[in-house]
Amino acid sequence: MDKNNKDVIRLERESVIPVLKPKLIMTLANLIEHNSDRAEFLKLCKRVEYTIRAWYLLQFEDLMQLYSLFDPVHGAQKLEQQHLSSEEIDVLEQNFLAYLFQVMDKSNFKITTDEEIDVALFGQYLLNLPITVDESKLDKNLLKRYFSEHRHENLPDFADKYVIFRRGIGIDRTTDYFFMEKVDMIIARLWACILKVTGLQRILSRKPSARHAKDPKKTDEISTEVEQELCVQRIRIENMELSMRNLLSKITIQEPTFDRIIVLYRRASTKTKKERGIYVKHFKNIPMADMEIVLPEKKNPSLTPMDWVKFLVSAVLGLVALVGSLEMPKADIWVIIAILSALIGYCAKIYFTFQQNMTTYQNLITQSMYDKQLDSGKGTLLHLCDDVIQQEVKEVIIAFFILMEQGKATREDLDLRCEELIHEEFGEKCNFDVDDAVQKLEKLGIVGRDSIGRYYCVGLKRANEIIGTTTEEIVLKAKQGGIAS
Repeated sequence: MDKNNKDVIRLERESVIPVLKPKLIMTLANLIEHNSDRAEFLKLCKRVEYTIRAWYLLQFEDLMQLYSLFDPVHGAQKLEQQHLSSEEIDVLEQNFLAYLFQVMDKSNFKITTDEEIDVALFGQYLLNLPITVDESKLDKNLLKRYFSEHRHENLPDFADKYVIFRRGIGIDRTTDYFFMEKVDMIIARLWACILKVTGLQRILSRKPSARHAKDPKKTDEISTEVEQELCVQRIRIENMELSMRNLLSKITIQEPTFDRIIVLYRRASTKTKKERGIYVKHFKNIPMADMEIVLPEKKNPSLTPMDWVKFLVSAVLGLVALVGSLEMPKADIWVIIAILSALIGYCAKIYFTFQQNMTTYQNLITQSMYDKQLDSGKGTLLHLCDDVIQQEVKEVIIAFFILMEQGKATREDLDLRCEELIHEEFGEKCNFDVDDAVQKLEKLGIVGRDSIGRYYCVGLKRANEIIGTTTEEIVLKAKQGGIAS
């Protein structure tokens, strides 16, 4: 691939702290010099987690209770038992969505934008078929009603039918021979040369729509905050250089991934049944260019209209050229053979490429169901609730540690120091959510502000006294006492 023309995607750096909580706590504790302070810090970490978990307990219980009414498997039976009117059910489902979107925001999930979908539609990784959603099978009222009452910026075009949340950035690499893909690339390049030489390129080339006219890899404007950008390179077969070494040996292709994706939607109601089930599906490590595999209610892929146009135009042009050659006084048999070979080869290329892509598509769908789908429904919600707590606890602990070790700090200084600590101690980069962290610390009563607005923290022992003994600690002590007796 040309190093001067790298295919690079720029993404906004995530607010997620990608370090496991036990590792984070023990690493920070080991940085504390005195053993007594270390013990107090570990006690504080436990009390912070227990308290934050208690704060969210009632909200999470309400979320789970509401979802039990809209669970696609058993929700309908529970709704019947409640004897609720249609208007009352509408209110409950909107309350559920409001709780869910709050949890998604707290867990640092973001709604996928049209620009990110454009990257998927433009790029190719392992999936090389046009995948579309059968919109007739999706409800268009549930989410439309929610977004009309709860404004969100930069919503995608499909937000009235389904929502794709994404979080975390990774890299997926696949190493293989990719023989069929390489052959397809060679044929495609030869065909492009023929079209260019014959001047037919303008006839067969598809005019891009206004929304997809730009190449996402060249605009690269998923994020406008340059200082928080994360650049990830794509390595694709169609951009590789032609050489015997590349064609006959294994190659590695690379695509940035969304570490977590959650899809929210409802199926369309029928004439005989009012659909109330809400689907929440959770996926992991989805390549951006193959993001279509998580779409709900996908149509079976087929040859695109443009493939048929190319097929028919090629056949007509080939036949015209063949008839013209035969009518010449001295028909050159080699010209006729060349025309027929090109025509048959191109038609075969379309057919066999489609069959190969269909096989790959089926394999990817199977893989997404068994390997990449983490959970759905209640399991996804339980995971989200725990994830919110883990993220909040890590943010609070890091911010308190910085204030404890480095003294007073402004909001901007605290934000910068927290990000530097994560990078220096764990080798990770993230956009630290300092506002949420100091808000929780102030609510806990262990951080305050001086006369000029700088944040400061109380001592470790005093912090533990302010939070006080938690219910969990009492239960653990009682349990240990029962075991000892």
